[in-house]
Amino acid sequence: MEGDAAPLNTLWESKGGYVLSNVAEVVERILTFVPTKNLFRIASVCRLWRNCARRVLRTRQRFTWFSASGSSIYEEHVLLRTMTQDLENICLLPQTALLMVNHENFRGSVSHRHRKARRCEDEVDSDPVEKLRRLLPSSCEVIGVVAPGIVVTPSGLPSSPPQEHEEGEAGFSLLFPAMDGVTIRLFHFCKKTISEPAMEDAGLINNPDLKVVLMFDYDTYKPGGGRFLNKLLKPLSQSNVLIIGGQVEDVFSNNKTCCSPGSFGAVGLTFSGSKIQGASVLVDQEVNSSKAVEATIQRLKAANIPERNTMGFMFACVGRGHKNYNDQHNVEADAFRKIFSNIPLLGFFGNGEIGCDRIVKENYTLSETDADGLQHSFTTVMSLVHFG
Repeated sequence: MEGDAAPLNTLWESKGGYVLSNVAEVVERILTFVPTKNLFRIASVCRLWRNCARRVLRTRQRFTWFSASGSSIYEEHVLLRTMTQDLENICLLPQTALLMVNHENFRGSVSHRHRKARRCEDEVDSDPVEKLRRLLPSSCEVIGVVAPGIVVTPSGLPSSPPQEHEEGEAGFSLLFPAMDGVTIRLFHFCKKTISEPAMEDAGLINNPDLKVVLMFDYDTYKPGGGRFLNKLLKPLSQSNVLIIGGQVEDVFSNNKTCCSPGSFGAVGLTFSGSKIQGASVLVDQEVNSSKAVEATIQRLKAANIPERNTMGFMFACVGRGHKNYNDQHNVEADAFRKIFSNIPLLGFFGNGEIGCDRIVKENYTLSETDADGLQHSFTTVMSLVHFG
């Protein structure tokens, strides 16, 4: 009997080898469990595996996100450390990345503790933005903002409680793959580069398929900044589009040469396509209790936006948070989770908010406003964006 074991194993191995070399259905099923980075390695084995890997990649059309908080023992921001580890295991090929981090330890602000830890770390990039670009695929378009505070939902866990981080290190990276029927474009404008042709290239004007715009302005309090921002917002306020965002402290994108030092500008993403739906509500500055917040977010629930493949965004004034709720922390994020139990929430605390009460669904839009009606202070914009 023992003598028969070796031929039997050889038989099974030969059958397994035949299946993995010839039966595409089996190979594809196996590859659905393989992270994207390993798929590219597998694709070089043979033509069958290459074709199977390509088909599997085309099915991976749902966004994902990484988030991180707490103090890093290294010089780099805690989000970069998390991304270095977790990007190895994602099951999508990022085409667009939206990052939000707080300013602590991101732009070279290194404390004594970090300098001391730096001696224990052999290789840490001095420029976090450059390291970020090296972590992501070269074809991935990157846009990021630096804000005073960050709102995150733990990585890959949409039903986990979102957390408002008004202090300390925190950040997230929202990654979008290529999605059928959805077009995502990045823009970065300053007073030198803004023009109608540039806005058209970004999908901001003369784009009947435009549904949602995320917009983040910086330094627009400077002379001329208000006119610049109105030039961007005016055509959008008159269109059937959801506009959400706010004013941040710093930005970074693929367009390294957009702005001269100290210039004001804006970055963002446009989302176009019939599959996209969105809605937003404005939590007014008079709202200062958890019950009042819940009542406001219930209006968002009434929009009936599908919850699958949907992201929640929260853009709040830095003057709100626990200071606005008798030293109660996480009030607005908790209210969102109470009403939307399975939608992740991401966002920031900034220096001004962009948005209004608006619903963009299929062939209609509810609510109209002008450019001034989109700009606020001491408020919070809560929104949902569904990607089909």
